[in-house]
Amino acid sequence: MFKKKTELNLKAVVVYALLLNSGAALLWPLVTVYMHNYLHKSLTLAGMVLLVMSLAMMVGNYCGGYLYDKWSPYKIAIVSALISTIGILVLIFLHSWPIFGIMLIFVGFGDGACMTLLNSYAATIRSRPNRVVFNILYIGTNLGVVIGTLLVGFLMAHGIAIVFSAALVFYIALLLITIFAFNIEVPRGSDNNPTPNKPVAKHSMNKTVLLICLLILAVYLAYTLWESVISVHMTQLGISFEKYSILWTLNGLMIVIGQPLVNRIGERFKLSNQVYVGIFVFAISFLGLIVATKYSTFVVVMIITTLGEMIGLPGIPAWIDNLSEPAERGRYQGMYNIFISLGRAIGPLYGGAVIEYASYKVLFGSAAGLIIFFLILLILKNRTKKATD
Repeated sequence: MFKKKTELNLKAVVVYALLLNSGAALLWPLVTVYMHNYLHKSLTLAGMVLLVMSLAMMVGNYCGGYLYDKWSPYKIAIVSALISTIGILVLIFLHSWPIFGIMLIFVGFGDGACMTLLNSYAATIRSRPNRVVFNILYIGTNLGVVIGTLLVGFLMAHGIAIVFSAALVFYIALLLITIFAFNIEVPRGSDNNPTPNKPVAKHSMNKTVLLICLLILAVYLAYTLWESVISVHMTQLGISFEKYSILWTLNGLMIVIGQPLVNRIGERFKLSNQVYVGIFVFAISFLGLIVATKYSTFVVVMIITTLGEMIGLPGIPAWIDNLSEPAERGRYQGMYNIFISLGRAIGPLYGGAVIEYASYKVLFGSAAGLIIFFLILLILKNRTKKATD
């Protein structure tokens, strides 16, 4: 079809991340609003659609990783992007119930596979250190989220079909860059292992990766509280939804502007230590939400949350890649994305249940405690592993 290259271009990976997340960010914020205000469905049904979409994304995460290892990375990348593109195309013309919910399942599956494949392909780049690759990738991802969330607020006033049309532009571009840039010879097997001296104690390695994934689940469970119950909490305190939305603009701009500086500073530290510090800061920020009653306090908490996110999250895919063999790269990156999707899926349900039976204070405290619990387990496991190496 096209002449294969030996290594994927880093710019192509970043553009892929930007396009994928711009398209996805156009969809996620409007699901609840569109179903409730336009289709006149209950919030419970809207929540169920988001849950099923998250589950479809998890299946896509797994299939993308499995087929990356066992089949053709290039072919599954094209198929995954094509599934999402077709789903969006259908939604432009057919967006009544239940076709709206059904197509979102297809889009969720395609997006999930694309996200795993993005990380798996990024891990093959050897012209730059993998932590640098994933840090740059993180900037592209968040820039895409900023673009998507800004566009959806403006385009929604012109009709849902316009929103889906804009999303289709991003997904067609995603499909094209996949076809023309991702046809590379993917390294497989231990002969291509960039770190041949690392231990091959696979059981220990799997447990470390599993603990990292459990930590990620706790992190994204807490993160989705910002996207769900915190908006309700702030409006109950008399803070407008517009001010809540500004917090996400602040989050995105901090990451896009500040991440390069954080990356340069982080290169001086061990990757695992950088993750520990970032995740701890992220967890502690939720304790600030316990006492937050004024908008200024929420702004400070969001700044601390974002700093923790910037320090701790970008390096995790690189860390997982360091713990994996090339033949299992897709599997491990798939696990990572599955646990992200799982955290996003159960976060709103967990938040709603705790608020119903306890309080916001208990919710924010438990979210911080859950992250710190898994962080301590990971630190202890990593130290034990080093002691036995």
